[in-house]
Amino acid sequence: MTTSPDGRRPRSTRQKGPVMLRRGEPDPQNQGTTTDQRLLDRRGGSDFLHTDPWRVMRITSEFVEGFGLLAELPRAVSVFGSARTPRDHPHYAAGVELGAALVRAGYAVITGGGPGAMEAANRGASEAGGMSVGLGIELPFEQELNEWVDVGISFRYFFVRKTMFVKYAQAFVILPGGFGTLDELFEALTLVQTRKVTRFPVILLGTEYWSGLIDWIRDTMVAEGTVSPGDLDLIIVTDDVAEAVAAIRAADEARASGVDGAAGRIPADTGPSDA
Repeated sequence: MTTSPDGRRPRSTRQKGPVMLRRGEPDPQNQGTTTDQRLLDRRGGSDFLHTDPWRVMRITSEFVEGFGLLAELPRAVSVFGSARTPRDHPHYAAGVELGAALVRAGYAVITGGGPGAMEAANRGASEAGGMSVGLGIELPFEQELNEWVDVGISFRYFFVRKTMFVKYAQAFVILPGGFGTLDELFEALTLVQTRKVTRFPVILLGTEYWSGLIDWIRDTMVAEGTVSPGDLDLIIVTDDVAEAVAAIRAADEARASGVDGAAGRIPADTGPSDA
């Protein structure tokens, strides 16, 4: 082994396909074999199913399944809200009304496929004769797709599911909800603010429920300079389902005419972001 010009001995190097490894020695069990040989000859347990490289294949398969299922979906709107909303609650009634109104406006409805507000939006869409889609998630407790889902798929990974919510939606409508709903809300706002997606409406349905959050964004975040005043214009807050649907349709028309989505009137924020 030769030394480098500065006197250091070069470190041992080995390749695993396209990956270069230095430090340490190869696994003695693999010395003298090739990857193909180990694939074809090796027998043993199923522990490999739970390794990170194998998970990459599962993640890939989830993307393929999701894209395949939704690729021919018509124009759609993703609706989020609490799984805990009772069927006799006004928020549930608003979800049913919203789902039906979106279908009448020519949109499919995508939800997380669970109970509560998600079921309400799926129910409204299904009862109105439209496409009702549920994108479920594997959870420690059992949660099946609700009975009003016409086309559904359950994901293992939240980030794959989130991609489907964004990729196939023309807008987000957020019904009152908890941590999961807030997660989807701020994910959408971050993508719109940073222009990772074409700007599209992010609508909060339920002014009484959401007013405290909007006040905090304006009075604390804007006041402290952690977001720009114009960022509040990325959010539409209303109690009126018809107003929400009108905003979505207006955004579609603006996008078709070459304007940057529903928020095309908002100047691009060139300041740093927290993304």
